Amino acid sequence: MKTDKIEKNIILIGMPGSGKSTVGVLLAKWMGMDFIDTDILIQKASGQMLYQMIEEKGIEAFIKAEEDILKSIQCRHSIVATGGSAVYGPEAMAHMAQLGSRVYLKLSSEIIEGRIGNLSTRGVVIREGETIGELYQERAPLYERYADITVDAAGTPMEVVERIRQAVGR
Repeated sequence: MKTDKIEKNIILIGMPGSGKSTVGVLLAKWMGMDFIDTDILIQKASGQMLYQMIEEKGIEAFIKAEEDILKSIQCRHSIVATGGSAVYGPEAMAHMAQLGSRVYLKLSSEIIEGRIGNLSTRGVVIREGETIGELYQERAPLYERYADITVDAAGTPMEVVERIRQAVGR
């Protein structure tokens, strides 16, 4: 694969509700790139909504399916919005690093809690009885470990798009 900056992909990682899909679509349009939402790929492959898959098959099976999908992605000149639990798959994160720059859309746990909505239909990998704050504490170090670039995701989607563009030098 060609490694020129223009050919490289931008991989968005972060908590559910951080704006990966919303910002990803806008970023792709703004930069003339393709857009891939890995949650949609998982739903297409499984034939189920994310929350149904988690309910019926369990968290570990979902994480395995997500990692398999992520490891299978081959793309160029694309924005890839990953699911919030993508960081549970070290092989998937290594593959994403080969594809492009992993950009962590960072928000406070308070903002995430305000944005996240109904967990039961959203398809969030969260253990029974666990709070969003606890999930944030568990995942934040993983996002930071895997991020090549960290971007403040507070503000409007277009403000975040501009921060990403500046951070990746495009």
